[in-house]
Amino acid sequence: MRVLGIETSCDETGVAIYDTEQGLLADTLYSQVEMHAQYGGVVPELASRDHIKRLIPLIRQVLEQADTSVEQIEAIAYTAGPGLIGALMVGAATARAIALTWDVPAIAVHHMEGHLLAPMLESNPPSFPFVALLVSGGHTQLVEVKAIGEYQLLGESLDDAAGEAFDKAAKMLGLDYPGGPVIAKLAERGDKTRFRFPRPMVDRPGMDMSFSGLKTFTLNTVNKFKSTDSLDVQTQADIAAAFEEAVVDTLAIKCKRALQHTQFKQLIIAGGVSANSRLREKLQQMVVTQKASLFYARAEFCTDNGAMIAFAGAQRLVAGQSNDLTIMARPRWPMSELEPL
Repeated sequence: MRVLGIETSCDETGVAIYDTEQGLLADTLYSQVEMHAQYGGVVPELASRDHIKRLIPLIRQVLEQADTSVEQIEAIAYTAGPGLIGALMVGAATARAIALTWDVPAIAVHHMEGHLLAPMLESNPPSFPFVALLVSGGHTQLVEVKAIGEYQLLGESLDDAAGEAFDKAAKMLGLDYPGGPVIAKLAERGDKTRFRFPRPMVDRPGMDMSFSGLKTFTLNTVNKFKSTDSLDVQTQADIAAAFEEAVVDTLAIKCKRALQHTQFKQLIIAGGVSANSRLREKLQQMVVTQKASLFYARAEFCTDNGAMIAFAGAQRLVAGQSNDLTIMARPRWPMSELEPL
């Protein structure tokens, strides 16, 4: 089955074509980061308008890249949620219109399931069951995965997600948006031992997380140096390194608990923060102690993309699932509501 995948949940327009026999045939992405950077975050109305502008040209582009005609597309997969409602509506309405015009089935894909399955696009994919750390946008979750659609939430952030904490820490330091890549780059020049930032909620049982206290600690540290006009470049780098180390330590500790709780021997990390090299390094060290293995997607499939939506949709379409003509867009959508295959 050859599936066209459409992703428009936030500030990236992603389109891809996935074939269940030949694999990924084409993938393209337009990022709105530069447009939103001047506002320090995503402006929903601007995001929706830009999706409208970019989506059809990108669909034409992937069809050409994959040397695929309209007649060869057998189904459409689109992100239905969670995400920004306006952005989701653009992708959902477009996907539904195309499916009706081309007379093919369409399926609404859960954005986080797309991320969760993204490592399956690699040449050495994980096998079920596994623990998944999902660190994407406003989500930080640990999930027990027995099969596609068989998910149990083990823990999640009770306030700011890890990605949001990176963005806010970067803003405190006067850095650009998005904060994750900027903090990581600056941290490479920093001394992570100069400051000792807290590791939130690691002194209590369970797998839930919290990053609001860490955010406050970072703000107080920054303000301390600002008050004496001594927040130089090296101090910024040292704060960035200490902040990053606190986040990755916290995530590693919680992942270790999840592996011990489930007795699974595979851990996957997915979502934008999973591209962080220090997080990958820390988790790789941890899984060795647990005699487990770590899996993640290539960098371009860590952020929002059409390939993961096409792949996730294809798995459900092959299993016989599809949706009616309703345009489905859900800004909030618990993964527990997904049907197992």
